[in-house]
Amino acid sequence: MLVKKSSLGRIGITLPLLLLVIQPLRAQNSGGNSESDRLQKLERAVEQLQKRNAELEREVGSLKKRSASEPGAPGKTKTVVTYDGKTYVEKSVAVEEKPRIYVTPRASEFKLVLGGYIQMNLEDGDVSAFEGRFGQTALKDRFRLRRARINLTGDFAENFDFKVEGEFENSDGISSNRTDFSATDIFVNWHQFAEANVKVGQWKAPFGLEQITPDPSLIIIERSLPTGAITPERQVGAQVWGKPFTNIWPAQKDLLTYYAGIFNGNGRNTSVNDNNNFMYVGRLELMPF
Repeated sequence: MLVKKSSLGRIGITLPLLLLVIQPLRAQNSGGNSESDRLQKLERAVEQLQKRNAELEREVGSLKKRSASEPGAPGKTKTVVTYDGKTYVEKSVAVEEKPRIYVTPRASEFKLVLGGYIQMNLEDGDVSAFEGRFGQTALKDRFRLRRARINLTGDFAENFDFKVEGEFENSDGISSNRTDFSATDIFVNWHQFAEANVKVGQWKAPFGLEQITPDPSLIIIERSLPTGAITPERQVGAQVWGKPFTNIWPAQKDLLTYYAGIFNGNGRNTSVNDNNNFMYVGRLELMPF
């Protein structure tokens, strides 16, 4: 009986020891498996979140496009105060947004400038005495819209510049008693080489310093009578002009300027020549200082 009790006691002590050794081993194995499973689950969750985020971004983009295209989409509002006979009521009213004006360039390099000017005359006394008109044929005292011009200038296609200008002058055109519109300068200039520009269209022929001086740069708004009598004014034609010292002597590039042109010779805003001959004009400008 003593032997049996001792063997049973040894067995009872050995079993708990075996359990203590086996359980940590199982914990290690199960722990390794659980960490790998956990990482896999996290990766799957991240992938699902990324997919869902992409879907939401697509939905938001489509909603924005739809709201922009719908005419009744909510926009700017303003507060309006109305009176219903008893009280004043404030309410929000949608403000219709008007489409903006935009310009689409045809080239990568461009410039567009809008300009103009107005010059007025007050004529008193013998207004037309210099024309030899007196009495019934004389002009009466008046305000006169001498010049009212609007122009558009710019660069395009890298090597071209242009100008389009119109005139709303009184007594210009069909009737001397009303304001009429007519073109003044309409030309295109090729300026790739500063020494040799090529210009075509309608502008002032290069003859007479006072004549080709811009109107806003004159001391008074009227030119002298000799200038008006002997200069050809604006003509339709072509011209070569340039500054020979632009590259060889940059510090004195404006020292010399030349002009050589051929024109119809019968004024502006005409589509025909009055004869089979042309008007030839040449000019040299020297500016030493």
